[in-house]
Amino acid sequence: FEFVRKHNKVMMFLMFLLIIPAFVLVGVDGYRRINGAGAAVAKVASYSITQAEWDAAHKNDVDRLRASRPELDAKLMDSPEARYVTSERLVRERVMNEAVGAALLPITDARLARELQQIPAIASLKKPDGSFDRERYEQIAASQGLTTAGLEARIRQDLSLRQVESGLTSTAFVTKAVADRALNSFFERREVQVVRFSPAEFAAKVQTSDADIESFYKANSALFQAPETADVQYLVFDLEAVKKSISIPEADVRTYYEQNIARLQSKEERRASHILINAPKDMPAAEREKAKSQAQDLLDKVKSKPESFAQLASKFSQDPGSAAKGGDLDFFARGAMVKPFEDSAFALKKGEISGLVESDFGYHIIRLTDIKTPAAPSFESLREKLEGELKTQQAQKKFAEQAEVFTNAVYEQADSLQGTADRLKLTVQSVNGLPKVPAKGAAGPLANAKLLAALFSADAIEKKHNTEAIETGPSQLVAARIAKHYPARTRPLDEVKAQVKERLTQSRAQELAKKEGETKLVDWKKQADESKLAAATVIGRDQPIPGMSPLLLDAVLRADTSALPVWLGVDLGAQGYVVARLNKVLPRNPPQPAVAEQERGQMARWLAGAEWDAYYEVLKKRFKVQIKVAKPQSGINDTVAEVQ
Repeated sequence: FEFVRKHNKVMMFLMFLLIIPAFVLVGVDGYRRINGAGAAVAKVASYSITQAEWDAAHKNDVDRLRASRPELDAKLMDSPEARYVTSERLVRERVMNEAVGAALLPITDARLARELQQIPAIASLKKPDGSFDRERYEQIAASQGLTTAGLEARIRQDLSLRQVESGLTSTAFVTKAVADRALNSFFERREVQVVRFSPAEFAAKVQTSDADIESFYKANSALFQAPETADVQYLVFDLEAVKKSISIPEADVRTYYEQNIARLQSKEERRASHILINAPKDMPAAEREKAKSQAQDLLDKVKSKPESFAQLASKFSQDPGSAAKGGDLDFFARGAMVKPFEDSAFALKKGEISGLVESDFGYHIIRLTDIKTPAAPSFESLREKLEGELKTQQAQKKFAEQAEVFTNAVYEQADSLQGTADRLKLTVQSVNGLPKVPAKGAAGPLANAKLLAALFSADAIEKKHNTEAIETGPSQLVAARIAKHYPARTRPLDEVKAQVKERLTQSRAQELAKKEGETKLVDWKKQADESKLAAATVIGRDQPIPGMSPLLLDAVLRADTSALPVWLGVDLGAQGYVVARLNKVLPRNPPQPAVAEQERGQMARWLAGAEWDAYYEVLKKRFKVQIKVAKPQSGINDTVAEVQ
């Protein structure tokens, strides 16, 4: 080390000789690959999707879903099925990027600008003087982890992808004949008679012994488990907590009031009357000139005799809404009228009459009849509101500063939350019997899936350590710890004996209902006259019977009707067993023209989706897609894909 210190220039030169040639030979990307971004999990053309890229993308997907769907089970989202869905999404995105590159679809700056203007959050970025607020634009990009250039590049990419997709989907169509034939078959109706064998009707016939109850309990012990729970302590650090520590001097509130009085008071309103001579932009030039001449004649009359304005408006104005009222338009604020009209009206003094004002509607003669200037609200009436605004502004700044303090403190003092609470003047809260899986519809920080996953982790359970600071909402961090843990357990038979008996009775009643239904089905097929079916009713996909099971409806509509009547037996599980006789096949009710058109449009969209999926498969072959991880076979992949 002493040699290095004395000869640092020589060492720097040697390092330069070693490092620079290496970068020249393999490049920065080469170093990234060497540093082990991980084995390739998929390949599209010459691009490899690495394990690290897959892991990062899945983490982002899980974080996004936990934020938007806190009720979701964290284990579902971290399952192999969910990870495979993420890999498919990465492959799809890469395939589309390759397709865009092959199609050479550049997006011009003008097209990008139009797209940005259609994003409300960006279109509204205006300073008081009307100029574009570049600083807020950069903040929006930063909130998505991007620079403005990165945001614009992503939007360009999205637009290019949209062009590739719309080139196929926008050309899909279904002829009226094909659509009507398919839809008429789909909405075909059927006349049926049904009889239901309900388990409730057989429950009284079920006999259960203690031995039966014990046997059922042992065979179905998973049904009688107490869930995993814990007694929990937790800290919430959010804007409301920060606000409590902020005090705003009255002088600051008064200064804020004076700076914002123009924003706080109501807008000035003006009342005007007008005479309109219609002359839309698409009117032939000769007719438009004639309309202008007519308007000029009326203006001359009004100027010479101002008191006749209302009479002339009633007689000659071509605005039916105001002509009957002598041209009166009542009070309006800025933004309510077309710009040429508004500019002229707000430039007039009370009682003045404008010259000819040309708009897209034609030629206006405007008379300003009144001005309503709202009184500025008093400081006292706004004091509480302004103080709240200032506290919120300061709290947002302070939150960003103290969030790191909170995060570090709960980590450094891992066996208690009290020290962090004292430091930031927070209150340690507690709850007993918190379940690992929140109840459906549960809300609040303790229903957050990410927090619960951390809280019920091995480290938090075994060592009673604090969780890390977890973001459970906008400007809200939460840390928690387990005071006492209660593992999931099978409840003893004595505790759940009544529930076991109820389930056993229900199961046997269900079996009896099914057996009786199957027996009657066989008998009635032989001797239909002895059947005790209900009165016939007509059902269809657009005409279901209220309360009818979808299983029964589907079975009736799928039945082979080549030989009528058709007898069906449908097992509805806990709802019992149904015997149905299908008597007639009836055409669908003719739809209203608007409904028929809407249905044909929906069919065209379905076809477009099918064509797009087929085209994507072609692209996968063209770009030699390889997914090198095995697809899980658990059968819940579609559910996970739908959630994501």
